[in-house]
Formats: sequence, structure tokens, C-alpha cells
Amino acid sequence: MEEFYTIQGEGFHTGKAAYFIRVGGCDVGCHWCDVKESWNSAIHPLTEISSVLGNVQLYPTKTIVVTGGEPTGYNLNFLTRFFSEHHYSLHLETSGAFEITGNWHWICLSPKKNMHPTSSSYNKANELKVIIHNKNDFEWAEINAKKVNSNCTLFLQPEWSNRNKTIPLIIDYVMKHPEWNISLQTHKYLNIP
Repeated sequence: MEEFYTIQGEGFHTGKAAYFIRVGGCDVGCHWCDVKESWNSAIHPLTEISSVLGNVQLYPTKTIVVTGGEPTGYNLNFLTRFFSEHHYSLHLETSGAFEITGNWHWICLSPKKNMHPTSSSYNKANELKVIIHNKNDFEWAEINAKKVNSNCTLFLQPEWSNRNKTIPLIIDYVMKHPEWNISLQTHKYLNIP
């Protein structure tokens, strides 16, 4: 769908310069999705991977983040092999709704209630990022935290349009449950992509 160089705004790698590849196509359909234009894969033409490599090489970063839409709707073995051969660190942002393919240096799992992650997605996650839209989402966060591996870092992130209501709830929750961390969409505060 698009590719761009920016600063990672969320989760464990917040503040790191990275090249983002956003794939088109998503069956998950979150009502609060901020990239709904990514859902229909038919309106996003395929792009030659060599063209993407040429674009990423224009920038000094060695970190590539593949996001969506929902990237696990595709077989990503070739993509990860190709960029690994060019010595890039590869990060995946996924709901985990489909099997994760490819070899990744970092996997951010952000589970959604309307299409649960595969069991193997939980095992592969380096970080779990649960979006908090209302107070009921804390229960969803705990359900998912029980399924990830013991080395997985846990994040709660306010849903952007409801952040003024949920940030105080998240602060209070993390103060009582310090195994959790707070993730903010800092790129939106900084007004960058």
C-alpha cells in the first residue's frame, strides 16, 4: 500500500528510525482502525521487491517494519529472506490472525477481539500490544498475556480517538500491575507518519 521512512512511534522500539512497509489487505476489520484504506488489497497494486529495496537504501536505517493492513495474510518467507540477505533487521506488526511466515528479528502481536490470533502467534511474539478502547479491554489484555511466552514484553496502548478517557485508566492499571508497560502513539503527538 505504501512505504515510508519515519520514527517508530509505538511499543518496545519507540523512537527508533525505521523504514515502514505497509501491505494492503486486511480481513480483521477493527472499527477504530486508523488505516481503513489498507483493507482492500485489490486497490493496492503489487510492488517489485527490488524497487522497495532501492527505496529503503536511500535512508541510513537498517530496520524495516512490515505492517498493514494485516501482513500475515501473505506468505512473507521471500520478503524476509530477501531483506535479511541485505542485512536488514526485520520487525513485524500483526494481529496474529493468520499464521506468521518468514524469519523475523522482532514480532509485535496486537490481538483483536473480532479475529483472535493463532496459537503459534503467541509463541513467536516478542511484544504483546493490547489496544485499550474501554475498561473491558483490560480483561482482554490479561487473557492474551497468559498465552504469550515468558520473555514477551507487555504493553497497553490507548486507542487514539478515546485516549483522553483511557490514558488515566491505563496509568492506574499499570501502577497496580507493573508487569505491563504503557505504549503511546508518539508519532501522532509528533505529527509524523
